Parts: sequence; structure tokens; C-alpha cells
Amino acid sequence: MSVFNCKIGSADGKIIEREFDAANATLLRQSLEEQGFVVFEVRRKPLQFLLESATVRKKVSNKDLLMFNQELLVLLKAGLPIIQALDTILESGGKGRLYEVLAIIREDVKGGMAFSSAFERHPRVFPHLYIASIQAGERTGDLPQTLRRYVAFLKRTEGFKGKVISALIYPAILVTVAVLAVGMLLVYVVPTFSQIYADSGNALPLPTQMLINFTGVLRRYLPIFIACAVVGYIFFKRWSRTEAGRFAVDRFKISTPFLGTIFLRYSVAGFTRTLATVLGSGIPIVESLRMSVGTLNNRVLERNLLEAVVRVEEGSRLSAAIEGARIMPPLALRMLTVGETTGALEQMLSDISDYFEEEIDRNLHILTTAVEPAIMIVMGGVIGAIIITMYLPIFKIAGNVG
Repeated sequence: MSVFNCKIGSADGKIIEREFDAANATLLRQSLEEQGFVVFEVRRKPLQFLLESATVRKKVSNKDLLMFNQELLVLLKAGLPIIQALDTILESGGKGRLYEVLAIIREDVKGGMAFSSAFERHPRVFPHLYIASIQAGERTGDLPQTLRRYVAFLKRTEGFKGKVISALIYPAILVTVAVLAVGMLLVYVVPTFSQIYADSGNALPLPTQMLINFTGVLRRYLPIFIACAVVGYIFFKRWSRTEAGRFAVDRFKISTPFLGTIFLRYSVAGFTRTLATVLGSGIPIVESLRMSVGTLNNRVLERNLLEAVVRVEEGSRLSAAIEGARIMPPLALRMLTVGETTGALEQMLSDISDYFEEEIDRNLHILTTAVEPAIMIVMGGVIGAIIITMYLPIFKIAGNVG
């Protein structure tokens, strides 16, 4: 997809200059003419490769999307037509990427385009699940209900993400402080002591001499170490974006002891909640599964689940197909089977997501409870060892005097 600056004329005689995403200029011109516009100019946006990461590919944040949908839901429930609802939201004076795109969507809808089709033209801005939810709402004729489900989904998802982040903040702060404290000792404190010992001319104990030599090498080659670390990180990030790299990293995530279980449950919790939301919008099971696969955010699990989707297409029960994918524990599978049997699959998927989120919350509590004192002990041990090592010559001199 590329970005084009277009100069077009609308049916009411207005001249409009606007940006559009399209595969090429020919298809864009044809699409605009089919919508009833007179196309004066279609020009590829200059320096797109420099600008697209900051503008075109910038997705709307979940917080902004949640606020927009809550406003839109209230206005639609009040009986306002789509165009008037969009006008009201835009007249509130909001700024940012969301409101820029909404202004374009409003013009598209005024031109006769379907509401979902107007959103579908901005796949880099809005999540695929959101676009599909709007399509489902139009298909069922109950857009407010679909929006209500999506708002509830966003609230639960953002709330759970907030819990995970909150649980990890304190350990992250402890690790940062520990690294800074040890770095300060090695780079500034130890060299000060080493200069004092060098001026005295006395022979130093082996541990002290080794530590001084290490800090000397560290200070001399610190810029090189930092540069190598930055280059290594850049290469790792690029490799992890390749298919083979992403697959290897995702496999490592779910195979790591204890943490792998948390990663697995986090992925499956997001998948089951998304699937429940999509199914509740009236989308068929196979289409819902394919739409929800990406929420796993793990190539290994996605591959296994896509194999399960194929089995569902061939007539297999969802619970049997998921069992073959090996992404759910036995208890969750039994809950899924009960949901299929009783016809309450949507509710049971939400219950499975709640179950996984509670398990993750419990595991994170255990992890943070164990990690915090462990970090304090390790930090204290390392700092204590450095201090004792640097004071060994003083202890030796005091012993000789005695």
C-alpha cells in the first residue's frame, strides 16, 4: 500500500484535496470515479518511506478508540444517524490521528459509502477486529449492540494489560537501580580506591587486583561495549522480525520454565476473549477463528491454531480441534466442550478467558513476590562483595599493625 495526494471534485461542486491509501494510482483513480468523484490529480506522496512510520502506519491507541466508540454508541442509541453522529464527534474539537481519519470517513459516508467500507480503507489505522465488528453490526442490523460488545472487550483487555504492567513495574525498578548501583561502584568508586592503593605502593590481595584490572578494562572499553550492545540489539530486532526469527523467539517464550506458562496463558486469554466477542457479533465460527488467530501474537501458537481451523472447516468440533492444537489445559478444554454442548459457546469462551486471567494474576503475584527479595539479595551480595574486596588491603594493613 502507498499513500497518494489526490485532488478531486465532489458531486456538490466542491474541490477536495485528500490523502488515500492504495496499491497503485490506477486502482485508486478507478475507485474514486466509481464513487462519483471527478479526479483531477493523483500523485504519490513524496518521501513516503520517511513519513509512513510516523503517520500512515500509526495505529489509533486503544484508549482513543475506546473513547470514540463510547461517544458513538451514546449518539447512536439516542437515535442520531451515522453522519450526524460523526459530525457531533468531530465538532467536539478533538485532535490527533483518529480525528484526521474520522474526517475522511465522514466524507466517504456522505458520498454514499457504507460505514464499514469507509473504515476498511484505513487498515493501518484501525485494528482488523474493529473493522470486522462494524461489518458484523451492519450485517446483523444492530450496530449499537456490536459497538457495545467491542467497548466491553476493549475495557477488559486494557484493564488486564494494566494489571500485568503494574505487577512488573516494581521488579523493573529494582533491577534498574541494582544495575546503576553496581555500575557506579565499578566505574567510579573502585577506580578511586585503586589510585589510592597505587600511590601507596603496597602489594594488593589477588581478589582486589583482579577487580581493579576488571574495572580498568571496563572503563577503557566501555564505549565499545555499549556500541556492541546497541549493534547486537539492532541485529537481534531485525532478525526477530523475520519469519524464522519470530518463530524461534516465540518458541523460546512458551518453552521457558514458569514464564512460558504465563506467556501461553496470556496469549490464549486474549484469543478466547476476542473469539467470544466476534462470535457474539454474529460472525460464523470459521471466519471468527481466522480473525482471532492474530490475537495470540505468537507464531508457534498461530500455526497450531490455523491447523485447528482447517479441521473445523472439515467438520470437526471446535473443542476437538483446539485439543489437537495443544494450546489449552484439560480444564479449559472441558469448559469449551460444555459450551459447545449446551449452546453457550460465547459465554464459555469468556469464562475461559476469565479463568486464564485469574491464573496469570496469581502467577504474576507469586513471581513478583519471589523476585523482589531475590533481586535485593543478589544486589546486596554483589555490592557487598565489591566493597569487601576493595577493603581487603586495609584489613591486611590493620592486621600487620596489630
